[in-house]
Amino acid sequence: MCGILAVIGKADVDEVKRLSKRMSHRGPDESGIHQTTDGSVMSHERLSIIDLSTGRQPIQGTDTAWVMHNGEIYNHIRLRENELSDHSFRTTCDSEVIVHLYEKFGYEFCNMLDGVFVFVLIDGDKFMAARDPIGVKPLYYGHDKAGRMYIASEMKSLADQCEEFKAFPPGYYYTPETGFVKYYQPEWLDHNYTTGPADLTKLRQGLMDATKKRLMSDVPLGVLLSGGLDSSLIASITSRYTKDSGQELHSFSVGLNPDAPDLVAARKVAKFIGTTHHEVFFTIEQGLAELEKVIWHLETYDVTTIRAATPMYFLSKYITDMGVKVVMSGEGADEIFGGYLYFHNAPSDEEYQKEVIRRVGLLSTADCLRADKATMAHGLEARVPFLDRNFLDVVMPFQPQDKRPDRNTGRPEKYILRKAFEDKDNPFLPDEILWRQKEQFGDGVGYSWIDGVIDYCKSKVTDEAFAQAAKLFPHNTPDTKEAFYFRRAFEQHFPQESSVKSVLKWIPKWQKNTDPSGRVADAHVQKVEDIQKK
Repeated sequence: MCGILAVIGKADVDEVKRLSKRMSHRGPDESGIHQTTDGSVMSHERLSIIDLSTGRQPIQGTDTAWVMHNGEIYNHIRLRENELSDHSFRTTCDSEVIVHLYEKFGYEFCNMLDGVFVFVLIDGDKFMAARDPIGVKPLYYGHDKAGRMYIASEMKSLADQCEEFKAFPPGYYYTPETGFVKYYQPEWLDHNYTTGPADLTKLRQGLMDATKKRLMSDVPLGVLLSGGLDSSLIASITSRYTKDSGQELHSFSVGLNPDAPDLVAARKVAKFIGTTHHEVFFTIEQGLAELEKVIWHLETYDVTTIRAATPMYFLSKYITDMGVKVVMSGEGADEIFGGYLYFHNAPSDEEYQKEVIRRVGLLSTADCLRADKATMAHGLEARVPFLDRNFLDVVMPFQPQDKRPDRNTGRPEKYILRKAFEDKDNPFLPDEILWRQKEQFGDGVGYSWIDGVIDYCKSKVTDEAFAQAAKLFPHNTPDTKEAFYFRRAFEQHFPQESSVKSVLKWIPKWQKNTDPSGRVADAHVQKVEDIQKK
């Protein structure tokens, strides 16, 4: 994974280097820069994962085209051997297939890529930018007073340069000739489209395949293990695939103390699947001290994202200090399967399905943003098998009545995911983990974390200041002192109107309050004691 910055139009190389270094945390291994014949500049901060020796970017194609890419292309070897078998390659880096696909097929090749990506490609006076289907990797674009276009992995590299800017939409590519083109249009975007009853065999195999392809790495790999269903399944599948190789698999959990709900559960999972397990502890005081730095990295003021990202920030530092560069993670399952506890309150199958599709479409503004920026703050790459495009094509069209939870009948959230991996002969997980209730990450590290953040923010925001919230912040006006504090800290770093409007707030539907913490939902019943007893 990496950070990219492109300035389209005559630009000063030294100035672009300076702006690019604002996100050097994304690529601590090496930097690359290229100025095109028309004066445009491409700058790349590299985290070396594939092809450690020759994969420096930007990468030149066969002739005049150059590309730089953040992400992983999991089918790059198959593309080299088939569609691009007539091309000669300069590197073994997965990124290079992008420029060759452009040379052979023009702009219409993004659907041929199986992976996560943002890229910028320049070929003489032509250029192209694109973002992966779900927006796993971040990207922003804007224009300055001189009319130059900026494209960057993080807004900190362009915010004070552009008159206005926005998040680059997931599933689109852009060229000056075509404007924005939506290349990713799966049938399941229509909430009425269904392939019928849930096929648990296809579900299980689809997730295993999605995990296996993400083991591609030339550097040490680990697993994030919160002890919840999603990360535990990914860790278990990863463990099965790595055991035969003799590779030691490290798992990582974070919490306030050994009795935190997530740590208790993760400990059980690690023992069950046989990983070398690491527990990372942080104090409320340490978390509070890092809040503003976390906000700077995240580039958001969303309460849910900041609450959950702060523990992840500490965990990521520990992992990279160990020398691990890649981790598997469980983001996306709650959106795909309607796993948040508020989904219990969906008024109908149709509304449930609409909300699932909406949540998947918003992943780039929430969980994907958090997972990328909290880990990349320390140069760590998080891979997310649940968001594999092939897996989405399998599970998203299942009829909603099979996926929807029902507390009246005791049917838990993510029921079909649990059933697909219920294997009595060769179990993936202990039953108490496979059927553990959803615990949002900000809660699972220890309930006193969120309580501590709320109390701290109340002490830092006076009643008089909070009374001015609507006047000070007319867009997305904070409705709590916690939200007010986060917003104020955000605008100290990113005061631009475009920065403020780039943020979407994570708000649950169909419940009496708008607090994003899962433990305030009516359906929240399971406690850590339930796990310890089993």
